[in-house]
Amino acid sequence: MLMFSKKMKKNPLLMSLFNSLINLPTPSNINTMWNFGSLLGLMLIIQIMSGIFLAMHFSASIMIAFESVIHICRNVNNGWLIRVIHSNGASFFFIFIYIHVGRGIYFNSAQMKKTWISGIMILFLLMGTAFMGYVLPWGQMSFWGATVITNLLSAVPYLGNIMVLWLWGGFAVDNPTLTRFFTLHFMMPFLLAGMILIHLILLHESGSSNPIGMPMNNDKIPFYPYFLIKDMLGYMLFFVLFMLLILFMPYFLNDPDNFVPANPLVTPLHIQPEWYFLFAYSILRAIPNKLGGVIALLSSIVILSSLSFFPSSYFKGMQFYPLTQHLFWFWVNLTLLLTWIGMKPVEIPYIITSQILTLLYFSIFMMMPISQQVWDYLLK
Repeated sequence: MLMFSKKMKKNPLLMSLFNSLINLPTPSNINTMWNFGSLLGLMLIIQIMSGIFLAMHFSASIMIAFESVIHICRNVNNGWLIRVIHSNGASFFFIFIYIHVGRGIYFNSAQMKKTWISGIMILFLLMGTAFMGYVLPWGQMSFWGATVITNLLSAVPYLGNIMVLWLWGGFAVDNPTLTRFFTLHFMMPFLLAGMILIHLILLHESGSSNPIGMPMNNDKIPFYPYFLIKDMLGYMLFFVLFMLLILFMPYFLNDPDNFVPANPLVTPLHIQPEWYFLFAYSILRAIPNKLGGVIALLSSIVILSSLSFFPSSYFKGMQFYPLTQHLFWFWVNLTLLLTWIGMKPVEIPYIITSQILTLLYFSIFMMMPISQQVWDYLLK
């Protein structure tokens, strides 16, 4: 500890970063919903560390990629544990980031434009990283999921087919594709860490929101020790849940088809991505046109940034707007229903249901800010 403090004193930049974190003025009334930001930082560290150890034993070749995963689980000391930590860690990462985004919408954090937009960029990077990681085990769902999703690039006018061939490195998802995905999957978490650092800098510039939604300039306390202890409690609760999952139900969130080696000649009955992409996948399938489906897929995430460009409300948060509160929870239920529809085959009545839910999903984002403005007008 003494050596660490000496190094800190010698490095002014490190010292200023440490002081800005420890002495950060934080609203005194923030609750446990603000814990998920620090939990996401913890998840990134867990994923990077477990990923590095997995990369030491993984072989990015279609001939032995599946066998190398089996080798990690059976022959590497505690390899099975590292593997289930990494695969289930991805699910927890998305659970936490969806709650983090939902909290931001509910308490109108979108008004902090720079912080909000940087957060949307982080979400896009995370989705890309997770998709590439899902391809690496080279099981049936990995191969066919990669084939379906990468084929979406062919919807781009004029350049689509060329872009797909370039991404594949050939005329089908093959060895060059797996090598490229492994390289990008290894590199992108470090880019993600850089984006998170920018996100934190922008957050410190604007300051945290709070449950009241009003400025708390005269009621702030240091981050340390009050909120650091609160974060430590969140970490302990997370580790209990995480260990229960990976020790008692390690493959509960995995697709059974991915325990079968990839076979280009046998198509699974129902191709679907991991559960955390199912809502976007349902939106993609709801649009009959291929290009329209891709645009809708991207828009399902991009539309989150639109909340930053609406006029700021009198109160910063939905807790003061009864109608907007109901719309928010309606949107949460729509997202859960879209996730459920994504597991179902493309047939009646699921097709028309997903189309109705997609229309409502995008409509809610227009209705929430408008309802706040109407309520503000009535209050005047």
